[in-house]
Amino acid sequence: MNNHYHPTGHRDAKTYAGDRPWPQWPGVPSGLSSSSGLLQNRYYAPAGPFPLLPYFGELGAGPDTAMNQAKRQRAEVSYQQPRPYPTGRGTGSMGYQSKVRVTDKYKVVGFISSGTYGRVYKALGRHGQPGEFAIKKFKPDKEGEQASYTGISQSAVREMALCSELHHPNVIRLVEIILEDKCIFMVFEYAEHDLLQIIHHHTQQPRHPIPPNTIKSIMFQLLNGCQYLHTNWVLHRDLKPANIMVTSSGEVKIGDLGLARLSYKPLHSLYGGDKVVVTIWYRAPELLLGSRHYTPAIDMWALGCIFAELLSLRPIFKGEEAKMDSKKTVPFQRNQMQKIVDIMGLPTKERWPLLTSTTEYSQLSTLQPPIHHGGHHGHHYQSQRQAAAANAGVSHLEKWYYNTINQQTGGSGPGSGTSPLASLGAEGYKLLAGLLEYDPQRRLTAAAALQHPFFSTGDPVSANCFEGLKTEYPHRRVSQDDNDIRTSSLPGTKRSGLPDDSLRPGKRVKEG
Repeated sequence: MNNHYHPTGHRDAKTYAGDRPWPQWPGVPSGLSSSSGLLQNRYYAPAGPFPLLPYFGELGAGPDTAMNQAKRQRAEVSYQQPRPYPTGRGTGSMGYQSKVRVTDKYKVVGFISSGTYGRVYKALGRHGQPGEFAIKKFKPDKEGEQASYTGISQSAVREMALCSELHHPNVIRLVEIILEDKCIFMVFEYAEHDLLQIIHHHTQQPRHPIPPNTIKSIMFQLLNGCQYLHTNWVLHRDLKPANIMVTSSGEVKIGDLGLARLSYKPLHSLYGGDKVVVTIWYRAPELLLGSRHYTPAIDMWALGCIFAELLSLRPIFKGEEAKMDSKKTVPFQRNQMQKIVDIMGLPTKERWPLLTSTTEYSQLSTLQPPIHHGGHHGHHYQSQRQAAAANAGVSHLEKWYYNTINQQTGGSGPGSGTSPLASLGAEGYKLLAGLLEYDPQRRLTAAAALQHPFFSTGDPVSANCFEGLKTEYPHRRVSQDDNDIRTSSLPGTKRSGLPDDSLRPGKRVKEG
């Protein structure tokens, strides 16, 4: 079987050449609950890499065929008047059980990680259910010898509801939900790696870049999963390396939908529910500037940050998060915005027409324009500042990109160096710049990014991001010290000893 994605969007271009009808793609839920009302848009992004139907932000993307134009018209109607699902349909293939003990169905191997939500364990299936699984146990309201559960958290409800209806190869699959002694267990398919672990592996001495074909495959699969979410009106709102799972067969899967939200009501402000979303290093500028309304473009900015991190092996915008004050007022994240400005330049009304309507627009005047060190050697510091002020809106992202991909040779131009990443070329920069566009309306959508020339030039994109690698990544660390899934005390480590910068982004500072 052909294991490569063709630039046209199919594994085998010969099969679907010409004007033949588009196939029925896999990955569409077999049945959805009429009572849940979750996924109001009935047009699903397919499991294949180039969905026919983009989400509402980019209705013009995709093959320009008569059938596609008709589907786009139906999508516009669906967006304006969401249609409920037919009555009498099931809840899909995901099971829910309340009269079974989790240890009767699964053998817990060990502890994987913990966080504010609870903890995750690795388990093996019992009684004719072979395979490896990740079991997520939600944290009780009160811990100790007698755990207390008074209700289900909002994030748990969202994650259970959405994961029950989302089915796509690049989104982590929920196997079942088990309720035992008022405690909720979510059983997911198991992934041996995550992007944070892979990036961390490449930072070990001798430091070595992630191969370009691996980066291409990871980004393609990420965009494919994100396109599926956005087509179904789902915003992830917490994309970061720690939340991107990778199976041992090289499949990339978006995980942790605890902050995900539906966005099919365009006039409903998402700010009222969650005032702070997205881990600080991956937070889009419109969020940093206090926008009350935001779109799937916030996920695309996060994917741009992840792309940059795959290239450089470090977060591109590594700022410090300011704490909320006693009144729970969200402060302006000056330090994080400054990190963005240092590379991207100051946003301007020309680059972002709606910039002046953001809540924190006046705060931009407190930021320092970036200093471009190239060409200023021998000049006084004040001269550098004057030059920087004159070019405050100029982006230095291109310089950052070429310095990064040519880091082993010291080159800084589009054609210099023989670094392994140099093969990514100018198209890699164009994709990165499109994802890190200040204006969310001009930022690349997942649908448009999937059709970017970056993926159609050079070697074909593989469905296995590990294809061609001579070395294997280390397996996920699983602790045997605390593998009793039925105890109520949380282990003291976040991720079984693995440094997790994206879970705890730097020291926090309090802004005055």
